Amino acid sequence: MLFTFLFFYSGFSQEEEKNETKKQPQPSNKVDSIAQNMEGEGVTFEEVTKQKDINPLAPSKAAFYSAILPGLGQIYNKRYWKAPIVWGAIGTGIYVYSINNTEYRRARNAYKRRLAGFEDDEFWDLNGDGFGPDLTSEALQGAQENTQRDRDLALVITIALYALNIIDANVDSHLKQYNVSDDLAVDFNPYLDINPFTNKPNYGMAMVIKF
Repeated sequence: MLFTFLFFYSGFSQEEEKNETKKQPQPSNKVDSIAQNMEGEGVTFEEVTKQKDINPLAPSKAAFYSAILPGLGQIYNKRYWKAPIVWGAIGTGIYVYSINNTEYRRARNAYKRRLAGFEDDEFWDLNGDGFGPDLTSEALQGAQENTQRDRDLALVITIALYALNIIDANVDSHLKQYNVSDDLAVDFNPYLDINPFTNKPNYGMAMVIKF
């Protein structure tokens, strides 16, 4: 639908317009009367081609699919190139978490056995020379703290990537339905018209809104 709002100044005084208007015959039918009233208001209507209907459930579906299986919402949106990126990012986060969790458990179990008085953990004699611990208890405690920190950080990043995957699918689905047609515009144009009663010009600016 096209709406044009016209702001103009007449080229004659109000008294002359009233006098000339009285001299003119009244419209012969209702249609002509409506048309002239519309011209007086400075508004015109023009039909434009209707855009494709918006599916309000599409963003919710895309987010739901990505929540069930990361990357599935991107496939639903037909953004196929995004799915491998999602899988790679989340997969890397899970891999780093798993590695650090394994190393944390190794150091923790060995440290607990040291505190219990055992000398048979895997870090006691790494060189196989039979002399004392190759990795001290203090080193095992530090290894626990480092691997635990890295593990927790990897978990937080993985959760954030999972949430970002859902948000991306939802927002992308919204943007796919956003109206970016040339029929959507706001513009200001000069306006010039001839008054049908006095044959004198009306001029000004016209604000055109198309949607």
